[in-house]
Amino acid sequence: MSKTSKDRKGCSLTLALTVCSAAIGGTLQYGYNIAIINSPTVYIQKFINETCVERWGTALTSSEVTLIWTLIVSAFSLGGLLGSLLAGPMAIRCGRRQTLLLNNCFLMASAIMALSSRPAKSTEIIIAARFLVGVNAGVSMNVQPMYFGESAPKALRGAVALLSAVFTAMGILLGQVIGLTEVLGGEAFWPYLLASNAIPGLLQLLTLPWFPESPRYLLIDRGDREACSHALGRLRGCEVSDAEMEEILEEQKAAGVARAKSLCELLADRGLRRQLCIVMAASSSMMLCGNDSIYFYASYIFQEAGVSAEKIQYATIGTGACEFAAAIMSNLLIERVGRRMLLLGGYVLMAGWAVVFTLSLSLQGKVAGMPYLSMACVFAYILSFGMGPAGVTGILPTELFDQMARPAAYMIAGSMMWVNLFLVGMAFPFIVNNLGQFCFIPFCGVCVASAIYLRLTLPETKGKTLSEITAEFDRRNTKGLSSSLQNQSQLQETLHSSESVEIEQF
Repeated sequence: MSKTSKDRKGCSLTLALTVCSAAIGGTLQYGYNIAIINSPTVYIQKFINETCVERWGTALTSSEVTLIWTLIVSAFSLGGLLGSLLAGPMAIRCGRRQTLLLNNCFLMASAIMALSSRPAKSTEIIIAARFLVGVNAGVSMNVQPMYFGESAPKALRGAVALLSAVFTAMGILLGQVIGLTEVLGGEAFWPYLLASNAIPGLLQLLTLPWFPESPRYLLIDRGDREACSHALGRLRGCEVSDAEMEEILEEQKAAGVARAKSLCELLADRGLRRQLCIVMAASSSMMLCGNDSIYFYASYIFQEAGVSAEKIQYATIGTGACEFAAAIMSNLLIERVGRRMLLLGGYVLMAGWAVVFTLSLSLQGKVAGMPYLSMACVFAYILSFGMGPAGVTGILPTELFDQMARPAAYMIAGSMMWVNLFLVGMAFPFIVNNLGQFCFIPFCGVCVASAIYLRLTLPETKGKTLSEITAEFDRRNTKGLSSSLQNQSQLQETLHSSESVEIEQF
């Protein structure tokens, strides 16, 4: 075997192991913790009622139990919002890898609380546990794509960053399997199910310290060229590419002595406003498109299609498998098709399937076979989401912002995701109650609007360096500014000529 092939093998192996170690305790946790809360719903609601009877001697009404359950579910989103705000400062102060390791403190505390909630007979402990695991997910959802994007070579940057979505889908699928009645989904095991997320966290704590920090962080943020070269050597093989080192040095030179931007500084920077609007719109659309809501609607669809109650949990696993398969397929296509095409194509397909889904729900009970068409729409909608928005959205802050602005950009992107996830989770039951079979029309509108906006504003970033992407936005900004100045000039000429006419008439 030649030296070059050995280097490539070492590069791919080290990079692959780094990705797996970071993701097991990162975005896999996000997907896993979304999935495991569904199966013990009835048992936890029963525990809520029993706890209140023991404390106050009065049983809660159905609406009161639902309200407390909503607080438990919503605590995850609120914790995620706090985690998103913590992610930027932690990534700057501690580094990308060290932040992911420290992030497991929230996870371990959450697992201990989950295990102690039943002996303590406390619903409040469950809420606190879900809040802390949300903080963990919020940090990892922001820092992990940053770590991947800064560690991967340019040719593999998109594919490596997209692995965050692959591991999210894997976490959903794993959580659905672990939540089966035969595994940890029974009434006696729900505290262990909620605490089982500690196992991936322990795996990360044992493995991630063996892998290098982000090379770009080491050179640009810490100014340690030797550590950067060593990290690149481990991630790429024995020989460090001069071109790649020059690219990082060029970015360091452009940054100069500047420090990382704060949230307020990024919001005030007019030169980055177009990129920021794109990231905010894409992050919001990812949660407002209704993909997470369709998971909750899937059980009803399967029931209407004639799937027996005891087998619905197995049919639901198919939804997680769909998103996992779509994420892998997207990972294989992203460096060929490009980010823009996958993102736009995903939203267009989702809009189309939302229309078909609405028709099938409207005709259910009137036309034979509609429940099965509804099932097909559930899987197709999830596949379309996994092919584009699920993975590409997380890459955008890495590719559109430089090292100084990237942490703050991820803070904003993550905050938009968690706020909108919270809003959709709270609003979806009311949407269903008021719109009935037309409940996916608003989501269809979000998909159409997102596709149009991103089509008009987002350039293709495949295979481009940060300087090339920035130059593209500068050209667009200059073009927009020139057009604005030209319009102002034409307006002034029109006003001047009209004034001249008035004077002559006078």
